[in-house]
Amino acid sequence: MTQARLKLGMVGGGNGAFIGAVHRMAARLDDCYTLIAAALSSDPDRANQSATSLGLDPARSYTDFQHMATAEAAREDGIDVVAIVTPNHLHAPVATAFLQAGIHVICDKPLSVSLDEALALQALSRQQKRLFALTHTYSGYPMVRHARQLVASGALGDIRVIQVEYAQDWLSEPLELTDNKQALWRADPSRAGPAGCLGDIGTHAYHLAAYVSGMTPDSLSAEAHTFVPGRRLDDHVQAMMRYANGARGMLWASQVAAGEENALRLRIYGTKASLSFDQQNPNVLQHTPLGGATQQLTRGRVDSEEARHATRVPPGHPEGYLEAFAQLYLDAALQINALDSGQPIPKVSQLLTTVDDGVAGMQFIAAVLASSKANGQWTDIDR
Repeated sequence: MTQARLKLGMVGGGNGAFIGAVHRMAARLDDCYTLIAAALSSDPDRANQSATSLGLDPARSYTDFQHMATAEAAREDGIDVVAIVTPNHLHAPVATAFLQAGIHVICDKPLSVSLDEALALQALSRQQKRLFALTHTYSGYPMVRHARQLVASGALGDIRVIQVEYAQDWLSEPLELTDNKQALWRADPSRAGPAGCLGDIGTHAYHLAAYVSGMTPDSLSAEAHTFVPGRRLDDHVQAMMRYANGARGMLWASQVAAGEENALRLRIYGTKASLSFDQQNPNVLQHTPLGGATQQLTRGRVDSEEARHATRVPPGHPEGYLEAFAQLYLDAALQINALDSGQPIPKVSQLLTTVDDGVAGMQFIAAVLASSKANGQWTDIDR
């Protein structure tokens, strides 16, 4: 579907890093990218070992992202786009370096560690006319995109209630006191920023609700709480939300919910019907008309352009997390090729999540932290 295979660089994601490997698999799935350069670690030995294991040219294995951005921009065969898979505190400085070098960006979420950083990145990407994609993975599922289309079509009527939750149990104990690298940086304010569970999975829940409903709340009343003694960041968040059209919403995100694996669930209720989506069963969307029987809609059988574009295999062949992630890379490739050739952005790729979604996520984080600090006081979401 793309005009050319893009040359991809990566910052972060060396040996042992979970999300780096996921990004690389996603980039490969639709044959849109070739990884040719990386700064996989600031430690020279680890960077070289990681680059060797990926078959990269040692001359294009870097230990400094600023040097990488400058060097790649100066090469005739330099990278077209960089994937940023570092801890949160590096997102903004790394993205800034590559945008200033004229290189497109695909960044893991959350966008940054502060709203000011997020707004600066938004302004810079617009100034440089470079794509800034943000990997809100769950927006890549065909059934999520079909749900969005159903809401936009008016099939649910006027939206009244939005319920979203994201529950995990993996931080129920103080793993940050062990050698668990994922827990270590996520519980460290200097690397994760001021939000723990809130930034890690709360932003996913908030984005999914906004992505499908087409609505963002005007205000919220929230609590960010820490259950595990000694932990420096929140591990549990709950918020009530008010929307401009009179709708009400509730968001719950927890990483201390014993027995839960990766339970991201969304329910939207309108005057005509409701929708229900469970990320752990992503090939199914439940649609229930008012007073009617629940319809189980399945991937590959629903008839919408949005879902078809994100569907790769026939009905009954499950698609999951990696395919959803790959969908973001596919849409990014379509947009980058269009931008670089001066062509219009293809309509099918315009559901890609971008820096704008990242700014909205940081606005949400700021409002939750302010409300929680004020003992749950209703707080406007700054826009």
